[in-house]
Amino acid sequence: MAGSAGTPGTPRVLRAMNDRAALDLLLEHGPLSRTRIGKLTGLSKPTASQLLARLESAGLVLATGTSEGRPGPNAQLYAVNPAAAHAAGLDVTPGRIRAAVADITGRTVGEYELPTPGRHPEQPVVRQVTDALDGAVKAAGLARDDIHRLVIGTPGAFDPGTGRLRYASHLPGWHSPTLLDELAAALPMPVEYENDVNLVAIAEQRLGAARGHGDFVLLWNEEGLGAALVLGGRLHRGWTGGAGEVGFLPVPGTPLVRQVTKANSGGYQELAGSQAIPRLARELGVEDVPAGPHAEVAAELVARAADHTGGPHRQLLQTYATRLATGLASLVSVLDPELVVLSGASLTAGGEVLRALVQAELEELAAPRPRLVVGDVREHPVLRGALESALAATRDEVFDTSR
Repeated sequence: MAGSAGTPGTPRVLRAMNDRAALDLLLEHGPLSRTRIGKLTGLSKPTASQLLARLESAGLVLATGTSEGRPGPNAQLYAVNPAAAHAAGLDVTPGRIRAAVADITGRTVGEYELPTPGRHPEQPVVRQVTDALDGAVKAAGLARDDIHRLVIGTPGAFDPGTGRLRYASHLPGWHSPTLLDELAAALPMPVEYENDVNLVAIAEQRLGAARGHGDFVLLWNEEGLGAALVLGGRLHRGWTGGAGEVGFLPVPGTPLVRQVTKANSGGYQELAGSQAIPRLARELGVEDVPAGPHAEVAAELVARAADHTGGPHRQLLQTYATRLATGLASLVSVLDPELVVLSGASLTAGGEVLRALVQAELEELAAPRPRLVVGDVREHPVLRGALESALAATRDEVFDTSR
């Protein structure tokens, strides 16, 4: 006996499943012919034709031209309609908010950067967020109401119980208990909030070095030292959103840091964070240590050290690798991940040379021996992860043709 409309196995649901499969193929492969879609989905030519007509009528696909260079008549090609929906992402740091808008295919169509210097921001956070978003929306030639969903990445995490930002005392203006309600009232689209390092892990899982991996740790070192934990294919955030705040981890080789949230630092941060690298370089006799923001200086020193095979530069890199492995040993001993991705400028600057040194040290310090890789997503990885997160939810809603 056939079930009611919307029940698994009914024609409507089966059509929706076929529609989504075709849309995902078009996103993955680009323009495809009706015949090719039929072969990839296992659908007959008439069914594939009906599917494409349905998706074209719904505004989800476009006829984009014809195939050329093959025997026989040219075939009509179809692609996902980029204008079917748009999503936005924000990457928030103490010094700036970077915003971007992407169409449903994932192509970035508008970007904007809003400087936010100073411990006491002149503009309230809600105004900063809306100004940054509006800048990217304007650059895309759109209006704020055209954005289907927004994902905001910040240091720390919003406690799901209280709605307050935790683990990020260095982000001025973001700790009001009413902030999320104020942002919800100011913005017309659904808004989600995610830890910035978690978003880097999403970017690496969708686009980079962790593709195809369901269990991995991403270690991030730039302005701060943190980690993202992906277990069974899903982000593990912890009870209060604090999973992966490994900068607070007590480690051998540095004095115990107490009241870590007030200090906004901890043992692993003090041992291997970006701010420790210039100091270590001077102690080892590295000459010409540049001045400037510690994250930029650290990345430059690590890159320079990776080009040396001896002397104080190589000693700097080896000591840094040992310090990184010291904290990683605790992580992999507890989690036993399949993969560790090294990301953030203070790690990626060392490339394969630093990766190999950390791998060797970790194999001596921990029983599990996951493979270490250097992250692939180097350009604005937090923002890219925010866009990927927003796009995934947007596609689930827009591509659902069963409604």
